[in-house]
Amino acid sequence: MTVRALWYDRHTLHLIDQRRLPAHLIVRHLRTVQGTAEAIRTMVVRGAPAIGVAAAYGMALASRQRGMTPTRAAVLLRATRPTAYDLFVGIEVVRNAWTRGDDPEAAALAYCARVVGECRKIGEAGAPLFRQANKVLTHCNAGALATVEWGTALAPIRVARDRGVRLFVWVDETRPLLQGSRLTAWELDQERIPHAVIADNAAGYYLHNGDVDAVIVGADRVARNGDFANKIGTYEKAVLAHENGVPFYVAAPWSTFDVGRKDGTTIPVEERAEAEVLDLGTQRIAPKRSHARNPAFDITPAKYVTGFVTPVGVMRPAELTRFLLRHRARLAAPARP
Repeated sequence: MTVRALWYDRHTLHLIDQRRLPAHLIVRHLRTVQGTAEAIRTMVVRGAPAIGVAAAYGMALASRQRGMTPTRAAVLLRATRPTAYDLFVGIEVVRNAWTRGDDPEAAALAYCARVVGECRKIGEAGAPLFRQANKVLTHCNAGALATVEWGTALAPIRVARDRGVRLFVWVDETRPLLQGSRLTAWELDQERIPHAVIADNAAGYYLHNGDVDAVIVGADRVARNGDFANKIGTYEKAVLAHENGVPFYVAAPWSTFDVGRKDGTTIPVEERAEAEVLDLGTQRIAPKRSHARNPAFDITPAKYVTGFVTPVGVMRPAELTRFLLRHRARLAAPARP
């Protein structure tokens, strides 16, 4: 495991600028909560667990800024992106420590270690799924870049590979920002894991032809009934997998589970700028008078999920609901947006 999306030392948050990959590996160095909030908003850092950790470190940086309060820092960070639940969990973990008089930096470091540890456990729990399922489809990027280390969807693939399983990964390009072709393919290439990038609308072709043994994705927020938000296009992959009898798995750490939310109908869905759809880099690819809609996420009903890959094992949606209710007090975040 060689990729690490971010790290913190000497009161500085270091982030790989994911907007510049794969052409350029550039690291940004941040020393303020304002800079951290802007990095999250503009997707220098992205992926629910990773932005949760970045926000935790942003709170730690805020604690060193003159005139900054826990509430003011939290408001700045909460306003960046609405869908990923981990963002709000990371903020609240450090805000509570700061308010209690505990060391905010220590709280942020501990939170980061927890997320990394849970992703490693996701890898261990999910790797056995791929002993027979060797052709795997994934959507967007749910690797180390999205989670600090290991990944969620990519963690079981990495662990299975380390155990000698020969895997091939189909990588959805993931329009409009191409997180699959730019980021997931980059991670797989770094570790020489065999893969092929496909157009988003080619997934059904490969699922129907028997070229996919399993689908695994990450999540940005999971309601307690198993409905979940993930990158736009996930819902159609789930429906196609179901129609073609292909198992569909969702991998996530506990910070992604919104235990207080009954189902997915009220999960907020971020709508981003239409330029992300109308432009490709600096090139306009639609008529000047055309407009676009650009929801960044969609909601997939739990009925399409074969299993959730969690730090404690793989659970069917009904099992997950029972587990979340049983452990609600421990898993619920201090404040839910």
